[in-house]
Amino acid sequence: MLSDSAVTTMLPVMDMERARAFYEGCLGLKPGGFRPDGKFVYVVAGSTLALFPKPEGTKADHTAISFRVGDIAASIKELTRAGVVFEDYDFPGLKTVEHVCVLGAEKAAWFKDTEGNYLCLHEDIPRA
Repeated sequence: MLSDSAVTTMLPVMDMERARAFYEGCLGLKPGGFRPDGKFVYVVAGSTLALFPKPEGTKADHTAISFRVGDIAASIKELTRAGVVFEDYDFPGLKTVEHVCVLGAEKAAWFKDTEGNYLCLHEDIPRA
């Protein structure tokens, strides 16, 4: 029923100016502009990312959005140069090496935005 519907990811932000500086300056997203309801939107490869003001913030402990990339190592290097700080983990079943964890059929690396939202890069591993 919804398989042909466009998807919008909604992320709460405490400080819109700070968040926009991160999403545009560090991640390189192209601004789409403010909506009448106060959301600020970006179009990302046909999907929409909407930042909405939430002064009290949130405390989600899961990945809010993941960006599929073709070369995760190169993307990490590029984003690190732009000021993104990647997370490292060493838990049973979840260990990163040079910020990357292999999870079944994909590689993944996590970082936080300026508002504390967990974001991810993931690269599909080609099937043999």
